[in-house]
Amino acid sequence: MIRLKAPVLLRDILLTVVGTAIYALGVYIFTAPNQIAPGGVSGLATVINFLTGAPIGLVTAAINLPLLILGWIYLGKTFILKTMISVLSFALIYDHVYCYLPSYSGSTLLAAVFGGVLIGVGVGITFYCEGSTGGLDIANLLVKKKYPRFKISTLVLASDIVVIILAMIAYRNFDSAMYAMISMYVQSKLIDLVLCGTENGKMVMLVTRFGKEVSDFVMHELERGVTKIPSIGAYSNTENETLLCAVRQNEYHRLKRVVHKIDPDAFVIVVSATEVVGYGFQSGG
Repeated sequence: MIRLKAPVLLRDILLTVVGTAIYALGVYIFTAPNQIAPGGVSGLATVINFLTGAPIGLVTAAINLPLLILGWIYLGKTFILKTMISVLSFALIYDHVYCYLPSYSGSTLLAAVFGGVLIGVGVGITFYCEGSTGGLDIANLLVKKKYPRFKISTLVLASDIVVIILAMIAYRNFDSAMYAMISMYVQSKLIDLVLCGTENGKMVMLVTRFGKEVSDFVMHELERGVTKIPSIGAYSNTENETLLCAVRQNEYHRLKRVVHKIDPDAFVIVVSATEVVGYGFQSGG
């Protein structure tokens, strides 16, 4: 098990709270008051709030509690600790801090776009810290752990679609589903931008003594292929492995952090790729 050093963990916790506050702001000001439920537990809580009047922060915490317990058992304590902090921060900030702020009640399209921007930036920051905002992220990871053949992207899409359909039924408004999809699209773009900037992809070549550990992470966690090349350092005459892989922009930062944890002395070369063709990326046709 890879452990984080205390200063890094404290930094991640602080950034997790900041990211969660930005995420909650997008929900409070833009999406919730305009009947936009763009997936996730916050979207589900928005629907429950509309039907029952229950506080959104409290509802998100209640939904997350059993998922956090399962995640603590099956997904790793550091990840769940950060997620738990995010869930508690969201509930407290949304219900007890932002309650004094006005909400936006103008154009629904603008609410979807700017809500998506704030939510995407906030979620991107929590992902940067290798945590999550909880909820369906945990549920999807648990399903992925039980059924590895499912891609996490497919599970996320399926769960978000379910929430959007429930919202459409509750609001009795088909337009709300379309605005939710616009918001989700904006979120995804901002998450990618926060994590990896504007580059389209990364080609990573690294030299390490821990080729098996790194390649296992790339294959099983990122679901990417790896090419292994036996290599020997010319100066040290030390046997290493050179690994070559291509990753998407929203996977690169996670790979870099894990490689540094596994082997702080790894030699890494990263090249920005404007196009990646092959299995898992775009087709060559």
